[in-house]
Amino acid sequence: MSDFEPDARRHIARVRAVLGAVLQGKAEVIDSLLVGVLGGGHVLIEDVPGVGKTTMAQALARAFGIAFTRVQFTPDLLPTDILGSQVLNPREGTFAFHRGPVFTNVLLADEINRASPRTQSALLEAMNESQATIDGVTYPLPQPFFVLATQNPVDYQGTYPLPEAQLDRFLLRLGVGYPPPDDELAMLYARQRENPLSKVVAVCTKEDLLGMQAAVRDVEVKESVARYLLRIVRQSRDQEGIELGVSPRGALAFFRAVQARALLGGRKYVSPEDVQALAVPVLAHRIGLTTQARYGGTTAAGIVQQIVTAVSVPT
Repeated sequence: MSDFEPDARRHIARVRAVLGAVLQGKAEVIDSLLVGVLGGGHVLIEDVPGVGKTTMAQALARAFGIAFTRVQFTPDLLPTDILGSQVLNPREGTFAFHRGPVFTNVLLADEINRASPRTQSALLEAMNESQATIDGVTYPLPQPFFVLATQNPVDYQGTYPLPEAQLDRFLLRLGVGYPPPDDELAMLYARQRENPLSKVVAVCTKEDLLGMQAAVRDVEVKESVARYLLRIVRQSRDQEGIELGVSPRGALAFFRAVQARALLGGRKYVSPEDVQALAVPVLAHRIGLTTQARYGGTTAAGIVQQIVTAVSVPT
C-alpha cells in the first residue's frame, strides 16, 4: 500500500473536486458514496426527488471513466429486462445471448422499489457474486461492478419494499438532503447557462479504481478496533426493540467500509471514529424493528446510535 498511497490520495482529491462541482455543499454525502465505491459495495440512496441522486451517479461514473447504465424500475419491468435473454436468429435457427443492462460498471437502479419482488431479486446474484445466470449459463460481470439504487422514502403508493435479503447486500444507505442556502444559490448560477455535468471528464481510470479498491483491503485494523466493531454488531442482536439483528455479512460489510473511510482520510489504519461515523449508514438498514418499537416511533438509526453511545470505546 505504501507505493500506491500517494496515487490514491491524488485520485481521491480529483474525484472529490469533480463531484463537488456537480453537487454543491454535499462533501459528506460524496465521501459516503466513495466509501461504498472504494469498499467494493453497493449503495442505496434514499431521498425525495430532485436532490441530485441521478446526477451524482452519472458524475461518479464519468469521473472514473467507466461504463454507466440507468434502468428505470417500473411495475412491469421483467428480470430479462435487466439480465438479458436468449434471442432467436431466424436465419440460422440458433439462439444468441443478448446482454442486459446489468453488464456494465455502474448500474443505476432508479426507484428500485417500484419493480416487483421477482424483478428486484434478479439483482441478488449480480450484487453478491458479480455474475448473472441466464438459462443455466453463468456470465461474469465487468469489473468493477456496483449498483447505485435510489428510492423515494415519501411516496410509497405502488411500491414494493425491499426485502431484508436485498437490503443486506447494500454496503450502506445514505440520503442526500437539501443543500445549504449559499450552496443552493451557487447551484442556480452554476446551471444558469449549462449543466456542470456536461463538463465532467474522467480524472481516473478503471485501473486506478481497481487499485484503490485493492488498497482498501490493505488498511490495517487493530484487533481492539475490530472487537469494538463486533461489540456494536453483536449488541444489535440483543438490543430491546430489535427483532432482526445485523448478520455476519453485515459485519463483513462494516469492516470493509471502515477500511475505505480510513483510506479516504489518508490513513493506513482504522480508528474508532471510523466505526462510529459509519455505524448508522452501514447498519441501520440491516436491522428489523419489533412491531412495538415501530409503532412507538423508534427508528433503526436511533437504535444504532444508542448502541454506539453505550458500547465502550477502545483506548
